[in-house]
Amino acid sequence: MGINLVIAVTDGDWFDMLRQQPNLAEVNFWAPSAANFRALQPGELFLFKLHAPRNVIVGGGIFAYANALPCSLAWEAFGEANGARSAQEMRARIARYRRADPGDRSDFEIGCRILTQPFFFAEADWIPVPPSWAPNIVSFKTYNTGDAEGLALWDAVNERMRRPDFPGMAEAQARFGEPQLIRPRLGQGAFRVLVTDTYNRRCAITQERTLPALEAAYIRPYGDGGAHEAQNGLLLRRDIHSLFDAGYVTVTPDLHFEVSRRIKEEFDNGRHYYELHGQTIHAPEDALRRPDAEALRWHNEHAYRG
Repeated sequence: MGINLVIAVTDGDWFDMLRQQPNLAEVNFWAPSAANFRALQPGELFLFKLHAPRNVIVGGGIFAYANALPCSLAWEAFGEANGARSAQEMRARIARYRRADPGDRSDFEIGCRILTQPFFFAEADWIPVPPSWAPNIVSFKTYNTGDAEGLALWDAVNERMRRPDFPGMAEAQARFGEPQLIRPRLGQGAFRVLVTDTYNRRCAITQERTLPALEAAYIRPYGDGGAHEAQNGLLLRRDIHSLFDAGYVTVTPDLHFEVSRRIKEEFDNGRHYYELHGQTIHAPEDALRRPDAEALRWHNEHAYRG
């Protein structure tokens, strides 16, 4: 069984903006509808193709994750890595694709295909689409390196990415060669989306499920050596997230929620939070995504005010 590759038709404005941005860690290749995307597994290649009649592949990225989000939250997570200068510009583009009524103020739910290590080819290196690409394809088509076309496509991409002068890829060249999964390096936006879904879009402490009120919290901050990984995250209600970052609350390595006495001492307040003290958090069932005990220990010892 080979490695899958997807060729997806890109929005021209999205592509033109992002190819001018240096050192992008991740991008959100969004679709105006919230349809499920199951064509790739994490680590497979997602490639961009311009609209016909320009039937060429112009870049791509490593597929990391897919889900559906309200466009406002997609903007919060990825900002300009959505390929737009503002949330308003992004929403207007989505509305145009959906042929929405100009008066529609909905927070449109969109499909998010999160890509890490994005790359954009110079025009001289654009790759013609495989012969089987049909002119009526408006979304994407999947290929596999077990077939001649898929393998030729992998080789064409690989040849460009292995060049010493290819922007941003020099330190990663060793991962390319024979078709293989490429480990996605998650960025901050992917982390936020992954943690949101890992906790089933509910606060780990209160089970609040009003999505705009929830935030993905780093247990150990990225700047202090924490990773953009689900095990280093908790989905928390915004106020609890603020208290967690400030050290007024914590989660112990055995997954109990603790509230510092300093809330009472410093603010003469906090009754609601003390009612939650000592309870077991609602952790993911997947052991590979449960909070990392070492990260929690770090927060207890270096952030929590006790």
